[in-house]
Amino acid sequence: MSAFDNHKKLFGTAFIFFAALTIWVAVIPALNNQKNNAPLPGAKPLTEAERKGKDIYIANGCVACHTQQVRNIDMDKMWGERPGVAADYAGNHRLDFLRNTATLMGTERTGPDLTNIGNRQPSSDWQLVHLFNPRTVVKESIMPAYPWLFTYKDKPAKNDVIVNVPDEFKKGKTGKVVATRDALNLVAYLQSLKQVSLPDGTPSPEFLYKRSITKVGDSGKPAGMDGQALYTGNCQSCHQSNGEGLAGAFPPLKGSKIVDGDDLNMYVGIIMHGYDARAEYGVMPAIGTTMKFTENEIAAIINYERSSWGNNGKQVTPEEVKKALDSVNTSLKK
Repeated sequence: MSAFDNHKKLFGTAFIFFAALTIWVAVIPALNNQKNNAPLPGAKPLTEAERKGKDIYIANGCVACHTQQVRNIDMDKMWGERPGVAADYAGNHRLDFLRNTATLMGTERTGPDLTNIGNRQPSSDWQLVHLFNPRTVVKESIMPAYPWLFTYKDKPAKNDVIVNVPDEFKKGKTGKVVATRDALNLVAYLQSLKQVSLPDGTPSPEFLYKRSITKVGDSGKPAGMDGQALYTGNCQSCHQSNGEGLAGAFPPLKGSKIVDGDDLNMYVGIIMHGYDARAEYGVMPAIGTTMKFTENEIAAIINYERSSWGNNGKQVTPEEVKKALDSVNTSLKK
């Protein structure tokens, strides 16, 4: 037992045991896990702009308020089509020699989860306005503004990206609001956040603790789709709760000739495939296709918009929408 009387032997032996156990318990299993883990087949590596945007995301502390993890409980279903799996994070690598892998899963949802924000809100116009000052598009937002990601120019260059910000949010400053490269890179990173589908045949994890809520109408039968809820979840961020949109950025639906008009094919086509025919407004993404709207959901949204804010357009049925949708899809294939 002389080893206990010699501190060099004692600490040397303890270190050898510690190192051996660390390699056996931590290092070897980690290497094996790394070999058996890979990104999903449909996952795309970040581009240079998206990678720089991720650095901006980290530098501005976005992970403090936003998660990037869809848990396997039913209340998280609004953030993604399926719960997150380990492969969703397999494409992450060390930021540099000194900094470990940044999964950015987060621990708190002061703001919404961003796992699938590239699909939920693909509009770069909306993202830029929202970054400049979230209150421009979401009046109740508690998210801080990021004005240092933008600059003012009296005469923007041809390639500058102009952000249409209402004058009331410019705080007396003149000129056009122009997005800096950092802002564009950050938006590029946010747009890259899209939940990848599992390979065909792979069972998707289930959402647990499902809640079943049935609305009952006057007839005692289950009520139809909630158009207001669908509008709130998919359209309100741009067109606003009052249907008036945002001047210079997103068009109003209140009093819209398209909303109250008789061209259902055009109306359905805009919802499903987006719209870019008015230069004074930002490009509308194909939100219906992205969110995989059914004819029932489209009809509910149309009927809500046609009966709100003073609009009085003709109500439509899912069957009429289905016919219009088939016509629109057929014309696109030609």
